[in-house]
Amino acid sequence: MAYEIEIGRGKRGRRAFSLDDIAVVPSRRTRDPELVSVSWQIDAYHFALPVLSAPMDSVVSPATAIAIGKLGGLGVLDLEGLWTRYEDPEPLLAEVAAMEDDVPTGSPATTRRMQEIYSAPIDPELVALRLKQVRDAGVVVAGALSPQRTAQLWKTVVDAGVDLFVIRGTTVSAEHVAASGADAPLNLKQFIYELEVPVVVGGAASYTAALHLMRTGAAGVLVGFGGGAAHTTRGALGIHAPMATAIADVAAARRDYLDESGGRYVHVIADGGMGRSGDVVKAVACGADAVMLGAALARATEAPGRGWHWGPEAHHPDLPRGRRVRVGTVGSLEEILLGPGTTPDGTSNLLGALRRAMATTGYSDLKEFQRVEVVVSPYQPT
Repeated sequence: MAYEIEIGRGKRGRRAFSLDDIAVVPSRRTRDPELVSVSWQIDAYHFALPVLSAPMDSVVSPATAIAIGKLGGLGVLDLEGLWTRYEDPEPLLAEVAAMEDDVPTGSPATTRRMQEIYSAPIDPELVALRLKQVRDAGVVVAGALSPQRTAQLWKTVVDAGVDLFVIRGTTVSAEHVAASGADAPLNLKQFIYELEVPVVVGGAASYTAALHLMRTGAAGVLVGFGGGAAHTTRGALGIHAPMATAIADVAAARRDYLDESGGRYVHVIADGGMGRSGDVVKAVACGADAVMLGAALARATEAPGRGWHWGPEAHHPDLPRGRRVRVGTVGSLEEILLGPGTTPDGTSNLLGALRRAMATTGYSDLKEFQRVEVVVSPYQPT
């Protein structure tokens, strides 16, 4: 039962939980991990792994998108990143990775230099070229744009042969109000209706926001707001949505929309705050169909960030609310996703851990595992 806490005489707030605040409870039944399926399907596309890469320059290049696709996941290209602004972004990626910060939260000099690098215009020809590189490798092609850029570049993206279109922002709403005289905001419902490819949209962090996005016709909704390792949104804007509660709320919207629409299932994809395998386990337990990983994949030896991780919020031209963070390197993409694990802290063999958790609790597939019992058990680091 939901309950509110009195913050003061004039304000009450609902108690919300992060993934660290909950734990999965074993049941009376167990099974062999080999009998567990972690496969996932959205629209006509079937994946062996319920994993999407976060569209961030520190995580995804055309090469890593291809590698993730061949391992069974979905690599999502950031179509507003360095790969679509420069013919050869490798020197700039190396420069960002080599920058020195004089304070733990990131130095103004680093932020200014990143803003300069990302001020170069997006080249539509490079957008088409990067998507073609992935398509030619024979894996599912996915690209991400912010709502602000979608109206400008969507035709280029679709003409390039994208299979899944991702509209991703810090938060995305179905009802955006624009200032007088500004360009008309993106009409999500009309846009998705007219598009011939499935669309994943987000982030959303509440039942109501997610339900409105589902009514636009989206194939999937991203869940999350300001929870990733490279975000400072909570400190900069005072806005945050603890992931366990957010996922469970959006999963409830999915259930109610299934009844409302007469059987149309919209996939819930947890996005942010899942740096370790236990986080992935608990995200699925709360109702996620799949997870979008950033920091976890930025730790791969193949990752463009070279052991560093940052998102578009870190170089926002007016209000930066993210930073470049050191995540280190723990192994190859294959070792991080499928093992064998070489670290005991949940940063490698993420899907092996998910299989083991499902086997330990007796569930055979992801949809069943969404029904697993969870308890509120705040984590106390030792």
